[in-house]
Amino acid sequence: MTAHNFDPTILRAYDIRGQVGSTLSANDAFAIGNIFASFLPKKGAVPRIAVGRDGRLTSPELADALCNGLVAAGCHVIDIGVGPTPMLYFADRILSCDGAIQVTGSHNPPDYNGFKIVLGHHSFFGDKITELGVRAAAGLIKADGGHREEKSVFDAYIARLVKQADFGTLSIVWDAGNGAAGPATEAMLAALSDKGGAQGTHKALYCDIDGHFPNHHPNPVDPETLESLREQVGAMGADCGIGFDGDGDRIGLVDSKGRQIAGDILTAFLATDILTRNPGADIIFDVKSSALAMQIVRDAGGTPHLWKTGHSHMKQKLHETGAPLAGEMSGHIFIADGDYGFDDALYVASRLVTQIAKRTAETGMSITDFMDSLPETFTTPECRIDCPDTEKFGVMARLSEAVSNDHAPDSVNVTDGVRVTTSKGWWLIRASNTEAALVARAEGTDAVICDRFVSDIIHYLDNAGLKWAGPTS
Repeated sequence: MTAHNFDPTILRAYDIRGQVGSTLSANDAFAIGNIFASFLPKKGAVPRIAVGRDGRLTSPELADALCNGLVAAGCHVIDIGVGPTPMLYFADRILSCDGAIQVTGSHNPPDYNGFKIVLGHHSFFGDKITELGVRAAAGLIKADGGHREEKSVFDAYIARLVKQADFGTLSIVWDAGNGAAGPATEAMLAALSDKGGAQGTHKALYCDIDGHFPNHHPNPVDPETLESLREQVGAMGADCGIGFDGDGDRIGLVDSKGRQIAGDILTAFLATDILTRNPGADIIFDVKSSALAMQIVRDAGGTPHLWKTGHSHMKQKLHETGAPLAGEMSGHIFIADGDYGFDDALYVASRLVTQIAKRTAETGMSITDFMDSLPETFTTPECRIDCPDTEKFGVMARLSEAVSNDHAPDSVNVTDGVRVTTSKGWWLIRASNTEAALVARAEGTDAVICDRFVSDIIHYLDNAGLKWAGPTS
């Protein structure tokens, strides 16, 4: 058996990701497919694996090699072609697959690419990705019976998006950022218009898939990438603007005043509707989420919980708890209320806009009015502090110990990094699982408190051996 060794930097916590031509190659893609087959249950029948890809320039080559590796291991590969990652998750369910793999670089630079993997309808991540590397080093596998077919699920996916949607008379600007969600965005709007569920004006930007990303980087959380969306919302007098990331599993939204609405607040807004059908239900937020978002959930009769950042962690927690909704500040939102519970930015957009339209019609309160009604808080941006991958977890261990020694146990949350909560707000430091960095954030009831929390962060980082001057904005 031929052994295969991956560059260790590509085996990440949530997925497999690297720079094509440097740390990631077609040979790696073949080995990923081949060894993934060894994790599949031995049921006698040929295992069924759905494979999709985003619109990056390197995705066709990587997807082809991935499929060849799966076929060599005896799998029945169902190639669904180009589309958003959630369309692959959808295919995994409706085609009764044993596993699924999307070739995608998500929101990373154009020369990066990677793989998001599903096994038994659940995320394949963490220790399983580490084990995949170990098994590949022990040797690739060969089995008979493998074959590949092409099958489109696009029309069925669009039908799901519009099944219960009604955008009323809202006017919205949509920005697909030349990513994989572009054609699906246009198809969703056309299908909804045909059935009378989109009576307002809808303008779709950058829906042609282009792996060069000529207009802007497809990251709807980065304020800079939302500039064209803000401009178009203002020029059109639209009710809001919605943007998607490169593979369509994260959403960003700006209101009619151009204000960016973070994923945790969007989650809380969705919860105000979902909790009318699920009173008292658990709503899951990641540790970077604001106290304000959790208070909105409490006021709506729900029970907010903090959990580890990362789409794989959040999906697993949603499944374990039976919660109807989970969301991250990054724009990964997971709806299990009447749906599958995976992160699908187009489906979330459909639910959000339908909820906004209904609320506006019934009460006159737009999403902009909702934002205006919220109390003012003072927050830092999500701050990234450079720290080598080989050092960041050691730094966090020293920092966590020091913080825990200095604060009352009930004020410290170490679910993911360390988060300190007081009556005046909170602050957080955690190790990024996708970058050579720590992540810090603070929220206070006023600017002075927020600045004080930033000083606390600087103090503990300094004691742990890492210098940081504070937020740049």
